[in-house]
Amino acid sequence: MNWTAAGAFSADAGFDFEARCALGRAATGVGDVGLVLATLDRIGGGGPQAWFDEWSATARDLQARADAATAAGHPATAGWAYLAAADYFAVALGALDGLADQSVLGPTFAASEHCWQAWIDASAGAHVRVDVPYAGTTLPGWLLRPDASGARRTTLVMTNGSDGSRTALVANGAAEALARGWNVFLYDGPGQQSMLFERGIPFRPDWEAVLTPVIDALVGRADVEADTLVGYGVSQAGYWLPRALAFEHRLVAAVADPGVMDVSTSWLGHLPPELVGLLRSGDKDTFNGYMAQMSADPDAERTFLFRARPYGLAEDPFDVFTEVMAYDLRGVVGQIRTPLLITDPADEQFWPGQSQQLYDALTGEKQLLAGTADEGANWHCEPLGRQLTNKPMLDWLADRLTARSR
Repeated sequence: MNWTAAGAFSADAGFDFEARCALGRAATGVGDVGLVLATLDRIGGGGPQAWFDEWSATARDLQARADAATAAGHPATAGWAYLAAADYFAVALGALDGLADQSVLGPTFAASEHCWQAWIDASAGAHVRVDVPYAGTTLPGWLLRPDASGARRTTLVMTNGSDGSRTALVANGAAEALARGWNVFLYDGPGQQSMLFERGIPFRPDWEAVLTPVIDALVGRADVEADTLVGYGVSQAGYWLPRALAFEHRLVAAVADPGVMDVSTSWLGHLPPELVGLLRSGDKDTFNGYMAQMSADPDAERTFLFRARPYGLAEDPFDVFTEVMAYDLRGVVGQIRTPLLITDPADEQFWPGQSQQLYDALTGEKQLLAGTADEGANWHCEPLGRQLTNKPMLDWLADRLTARSR
């Protein structure tokens, strides 16, 4: 990455961004500010190994606190600590592509997963597991409810990005929606979290094949109001959700945070123009030859494999880049009828300008939600401006629901 941030928490741009995200989540109740700052202080100027070690240590401490609170009969405290532990194990894995020992992925993800499931169990029945039938198997899903009454409620269906944790979705609107009396449905789609790390199932560009089964699983439930479903997609789901909405029309309204017209620009932007030309011309052998030279550095090779793995084609760079180029809304954006709010944060690092491009291409009801540096709501997915984003986006969804009921 070649972007930097004023007042950085780390000289490494990626770790600086991760630190901002962790602080932003603390503002919504996921973890705590002091825990984040203390962990960053212990890391100091250390590299990937220090990042992994210290965040893992914070997570293990929180897990122990949660276990103790469970044993003492304090489920609310246990739930908070389990959720924070799950989050910080996930933050630790943000260093994975820089670690020489990649074997830590399995046990660290398993630890995060254990804490996530323990958080579900600590909810006194408010949160329930819902498996979604999908392509001969199931997608793991969780229906988060304000309480265990089973009342029929508006439900926010949240779609994750390429490598985001579920705990991040709690901070990116789920906690706020629950506070408003809505249900929230979270799920792992192909290439995401447990579907990738435990089952090896990769991404797919045609997300309507994912979202439609999710909605099918929800509309038949007694605790879900079928005609007041709304949606949210974060990061790369700023492509996936609009793509699905071109074919799936049962959501009343949705939010793309941010908008992504063409996923491949975040990949092609790192290539010399000559290599992009080889890619577009279909010269596979020459392209792969140059990529082999560029990947001679072990760190660069690990980074490429980390990014390529969810696409299921990590052995062949040409195939990976060709697959990523299929993640493009241009051919279907005109079919989207669902009202769409698109966040547009200043200083967007990964898909700059694409929120505006998506907005301009839509023909139905649409709105941009700007995030500015002056209010601290800049950067990709507004890491330090989550409440400044969550509240107006849920207000906007609520207004669409109200208009529909008139």
